[in-house]
Amino acid sequence: METFKINGRELSAAKGTTILEAAEKAGIPIPHLCFLKEINEIAACRMCVVEIAGTQRLVPACNTAVLEGMDIQTNSPRVRQARKTNLRLILSQHNSNCTTCIRSGFCELQRLSHDLNIHYQPYEVQPERSRVDLSVPIVREASKCIKCMRCVQICDKVQGMNIWDVTGTGSRTTVDVSYNRYLKNTACTFCGQCVTHCPTGALTVRDDTNRVLRALADPSVTTVVQVAPAVRVAWGEVFGTINKNKQAPVGKLVAALRRLGFDYVFDTNFSADLTIMEEGSEFIERFTHRGKYRWPMFTSCCPGWVRFIKTQYSAYTENLSTAKSPQQMFGAVAKSYFAEKMGIDPKKMFVVSVMPCSAKKAESELPTMRDACGDPDVDVVLTTRELVRLFRSDCIVPSDLEEEAFDSPLGTGTGAAVIFGTTGGVMDAALRSAYYLVTGENPDPDAFAEVRGSKPWKEAAFTIPGAGTVRVAVVSGLANTRRLMEAVDSGEADYDFVEVMACPGGCAGGGGQPIHEGVEMASSRGSQLWKLDAKAPIRFSHENPDVQALYRTYLKKPLGERSHHLLHTDHEAWQALPKTDRPGV
Repeated sequence: METFKINGRELSAAKGTTILEAAEKAGIPIPHLCFLKEINEIAACRMCVVEIAGTQRLVPACNTAVLEGMDIQTNSPRVRQARKTNLRLILSQHNSNCTTCIRSGFCELQRLSHDLNIHYQPYEVQPERSRVDLSVPIVREASKCIKCMRCVQICDKVQGMNIWDVTGTGSRTTVDVSYNRYLKNTACTFCGQCVTHCPTGALTVRDDTNRVLRALADPSVTTVVQVAPAVRVAWGEVFGTINKNKQAPVGKLVAALRRLGFDYVFDTNFSADLTIMEEGSEFIERFTHRGKYRWPMFTSCCPGWVRFIKTQYSAYTENLSTAKSPQQMFGAVAKSYFAEKMGIDPKKMFVVSVMPCSAKKAESELPTMRDACGDPDVDVVLTTRELVRLFRSDCIVPSDLEEEAFDSPLGTGTGAAVIFGTTGGVMDAALRSAYYLVTGENPDPDAFAEVRGSKPWKEAAFTIPGAGTVRVAVVSGLANTRRLMEAVDSGEADYDFVEVMACPGGCAGGGGQPIHEGVEMASSRGSQLWKLDAKAPIRFSHENPDVQALYRTYLKKPLGERSHHLLHTDHEAWQALPKTDRPGV
């Protein structure tokens, strides 16, 4: 242990502890912008500088270790002046039109400027010129970049994609797409982790709220909205409407969506159960005819993961389940079965998805996702953050609304469906129904608990009577996924069924979720979803009554002709990259 003083208080900490860590543990705040623990500790912003007695230069608290006898001042006049100067220099290259910035009110640079009482700018402001490309879900505005390098480090260390890099020299140094490319010409999976870790509005997810508002205002259009499982445990974080269980009631979310003007409000849990019926049946078909297929079979619910495998391990594309994601299954069913049932022209139906994910925007735009009537099965995807902005712009206060139920018949979901929003959930749900499809009996719904938890790479083996032992793996985060794929490719790992989610912790930590500076919420949100599953009256996808009715009256059976047309896709029928941008070409 090292003994030292911070602002006159005598403290102690383990050897190697940084000044920033020691101060935070003692309840002494030190401002910082670029710091991300174990990811970005490069002291680029110099906002965390402190003064050490006997040391001539100010030092950054984020990467300076405490030493025996240190006497540290975190807010001396010299420190205060240095921080203000450093912040003004950052602001001299920043587009500070905060009132029109998506991150206004949730921006670390804005908050820090307020906290440090920055109310004038002595330096000439020369922001970098922006080149905004709205053809992809991730939008970069160079004029708002503060060169903190967070996006570079998240993409490199956590996701292993190396999309962002430092470019230019001297005063022209900036962060941009690596190798001077456009984002649309890279292997970017659009996971959005760079967005959720950007402290400003330099990286955002494309805003599509105006398209939704136009549809809501058109009386000739029937508007339908679906809400993903992970959204229900995150949307209330911004409004402060969370109850003692830290979850805003989903009934208030339904009521708020109806206040916006949607004609029908449905639960993506319904199509998550539908996905399990198709994907579970597909796995059993493959598993009982092993010689006809390549192994392992991979889940296909995560579009970021699908783009990853197509660009990084394209030879394994055929291993993906052909089942569409729940979002796309819902759109296809809404514009076929539901439209027919309600007598609605599917070409006058506008389907909106509210997702925790930015990659879902790209998925909905794929040419292979328009099987119901020729139009896109899902017209617009909104992130959780976009939904919150819509509520705010319409002056909707969810806490003032009475709870309402989802519409029928596409609004019923099970416990197996709600856990789609967290890592291990898809695998757990699929195994529950796969067991039933083989044996005709339900397993204990908690029999597959080994695939749960926040560990980034989990392995397990389960015996299904009549089928044999199924070796499974669950992985989240693309850097972890790359390690798994290398193990599979080299023969070190051998699995039958693998669940992959691009974002660490799964959809609960998706790139479209509310941003909380310095706090990773995936684990706590995921635990809420597991609790919802445990309390659910129905915990098996094959017992969803609305799904049963859909098969009985319309689809006939899983993997049937109509099911295959509407609910399955060809992952090899579209290109993730132009031919000239393929790895190794």
